[in-house]
Amino acid sequence: MKALIIASAFLVVGSCSETKYSTKIENLEHNVEIIDKELVLQYSKTITPQDLKSRLDIFCSEEFQGRATGKQGQKKASNYLRSFYKEKNIAPKVNDSTYYQTIPEDFLPKGMGASENILAYIKGSQYPEEVLIISGHLDHLGIKNDAIFFGADDNGSGTVAITEIAEAFKLAEQQGHSPKRSILFLHLTAEEIGLQGSKFYIENPVFNLDKTIANLNIDMIGRVDNKHENNTDYIYLIGADRISKELHYISAKTAQTFTNLELDYKYNSENDKNRYYYRSDHYNFAKKSIPVIFYFNGEHKDYHKPTDTPEKINYPLLAKRAKLIFATAWQLANRKDFLIKNEDI
Repeated sequence: MKALIIASAFLVVGSCSETKYSTKIENLEHNVEIIDKELVLQYSKTITPQDLKSRLDIFCSEEFQGRATGKQGQKKASNYLRSFYKEKNIAPKVNDSTYYQTIPEDFLPKGMGASENILAYIKGSQYPEEVLIISGHLDHLGIKNDAIFFGADDNGSGTVAITEIAEAFKLAEQQGHSPKRSILFLHLTAEEIGLQGSKFYIENPVFNLDKTIANLNIDMIGRVDNKHENNTDYIYLIGADRISKELHYISAKTAQTFTNLELDYKYNSENDKNRYYYRSDHYNFAKKSIPVIFYFNGEHKDYHKPTDTPEKINYPLLAKRAKLIFATAWQLANRKDFLIKNEDI
C-alpha cells in the first residue's frame, strides 16, 4: 500500500509539472502583442517590387560575374552594397569608417583569396547594446565552364530584400521612430563554400552574442517551388521554435496581422532529409543559442544553375515576403523584453 501511495504521488507531481509547462507555452502564445501596427503598415509600403527589381537587375548582372567568393565580381557586389548604405546614410559598424568586415585569406579555403562581410546598422534608441541581426549571403557560384551563375534567387533576392528593409527602418528613424534595439544589416560572404562568412562573424562579433536577440536570415525568397505552384502566397520558415518558442509565436502572429502568407513549416522538421536548418548562415548563430528564423522559398529547377536569372523572380511576392520580415523585425527590435528561450521555460 505504501508503495502504491508513493507511486501515486509521483504521478501527481509529474502531472502538475506537465500542466505547468503547457500553461507556460499557452501563455507565451496568448501574451504576444503586436507593436506599432499603423507604423509598420506605413513604412512597409516603402518596400516595393519596382525598387527590388531595379536593384536585383544590377546585383545579378553580368558585371558581377556570379559573385564567387574573393573574386572580382564579388568585390564589385560588396562595393555596390557599401555604396548603397553610404547613399542612404545608414551607418557602418566596423571601425566607424568602413562597411567591410575583412575576412583574411588564411581563414577561407585555399585559393579563395580574402573576402568581406558588409555591415551596416541603425542604432537603438533605448537598448543600443542589444541587437537584432538581419542577414543574407551576398556570394554565389561565379563562372564555371564560361557560364555565369547569376544567383538571382540564390541569394540576390535576399540581398535586395535586406536593402529595402534597411531603407524602411532608416526612413522611420529619420521621422522620429528609431528602433529601441540596434539593427544590424549583415551581408555575408562565403556562404556557398561552407557558411564561412557567418562563421567569421560569430568568431569576431561586433555586438556581444549574448546581447543578440535573434537572427533573421534570408536565403532565396524570390521564387516559387513545385509544391506551391497553385498557392504562391507562402514562405518556408525554418528554426523559429527550436531555440525560442516565443519567437515562433511572435512570427506567426505578425504574419497573421500583416500578410496573407502561409507559413509553411515543412522543412522545420527534425527529420527533414534536406537538412536545410544546417545549410544556411543562421545555423552558426543557432549554434551559439541565438534564436533564428530562416526564410526560404524552397528549391526550383534553376537552383544552382546559370538559369537562376532576374527575369524569373516574382517581384510582388518578393516584396510581400520582405514586408513580412520587416514587420517581424520591427516587433523584435521594439519589444520590451528579450526573447524567452526554451531552456528557460
